[in-house]
Amino acid sequence: MTQALTGIRVIDMTHNQAGPACAQILGFLGADVIKLEEPKGGDVARTNMRDIKDSDSLFFLILNANKRSLTLNLKSEEGKALFKKVIAESDVLLENFGPGALDRLGLGYDVLSKLNPRLIYSTIKGFGTYGPYSDFKSFEPIAQAMGGAMCVTGTADGPPTFNFPAIGDSGTGMHMAIGILAALQQRHTTGKGQHVEVSMQDAVVNLIRVSLRDHQRYGHPPARSGNQLGRTVPGTTFPCAPGGPNDYVYIFCQPQMWKPFVGVLGQPSLLDDPRFATADARWENKAAMEAIVTAWTSQRSKHEVMKLMGDAGVPCGACLDTGEVLADPHLREREMILDVDYPTRGVYQTVGSPIKLSDSPVTVTRPPLLGEHTEVLLGELCGISAADVKALKDKGVV
Repeated sequence: MTQALTGIRVIDMTHNQAGPACAQILGFLGADVIKLEEPKGGDVARTNMRDIKDSDSLFFLILNANKRSLTLNLKSEEGKALFKKVIAESDVLLENFGPGALDRLGLGYDVLSKLNPRLIYSTIKGFGTYGPYSDFKSFEPIAQAMGGAMCVTGTADGPPTFNFPAIGDSGTGMHMAIGILAALQQRHTTGKGQHVEVSMQDAVVNLIRVSLRDHQRYGHPPARSGNQLGRTVPGTTFPCAPGGPNDYVYIFCQPQMWKPFVGVLGQPSLLDDPRFATADARWENKAAMEAIVTAWTSQRSKHEVMKLMGDAGVPCGACLDTGEVLADPHLREREMILDVDYPTRGVYQTVGSPIKLSDSPVTVTRPPLLGEHTEVLLGELCGISAADVKALKDKGVV
């Protein structure tokens, strides 16, 4: 079945998380994603945090579905020549090497855009290719620190706190996917490709724009407020039975939901209590309100609380631990959690596509073994025979 990006070829030269996450989304949407790797070792994520000997790591597997693997030694002249042939037949190049790495190989944007004027040359860097920090490297926590996310995360009496959802890595990848799609759309009009750039710091800044708004509203950095969201009360986490480390729910009761919320609690007298008569009053008496809610939630499981509140129209979510996410029936039905069989590992669980298109359904295919498709791809894109591929492999070119 034709998918949204059928016919688009993406050369994924990235490693670790930001770039692979971007390329995987494009692969979910139907692009032919070719993961181009060094013949010896490939993406460093294949071996980083390896938990099974002789198998690629789960870190690699969850970020590289729906791709084919081609190995080329770009430090060899033959490897560079083959790479240029591949680029001439491709639509998108995605790279996240250190600053200037491809330029030093003679494979920068200026060179490749002349070879293929329709090429979308996509660059992910920690701090971009220009600006005072452009020579600095970055990882997830660095991007969060420099993007302002850590300063607004944590408790008032604690230090700036790292946020585990990868807003710097996968967040950057999602921004890049949008940039690539925009450049492909513009190419329909101009017939020309262009250079697309996303920095990790820029992506984090974009994601914390509300906190930047608050700084301008109040004239100072927003105070870290733990789990409290704004001045909504209740608007935080509450403990549930049986009292385990993840037995919590998050309840967010906006003013128009106050009456049904009180109905769920089964305490109608609260409607006449002046301490809680208005949103401002509830904020002023936050501790008393939270004590009442805690006494109620502590007698029920987080799933029971979520259902009771949800049925009443009050936003409430159980704090699922990672095991519960992997087993969640809702996520399973939506194919967000899937089982994949990998040759050297067996069955593992992975994340599917969060983007659902009615006319472009996603089939998740397993990640490629290192160099698994080299022979096929060099035949398809470069017209090289199997015997020639073997000779190139013996020379260390592929």
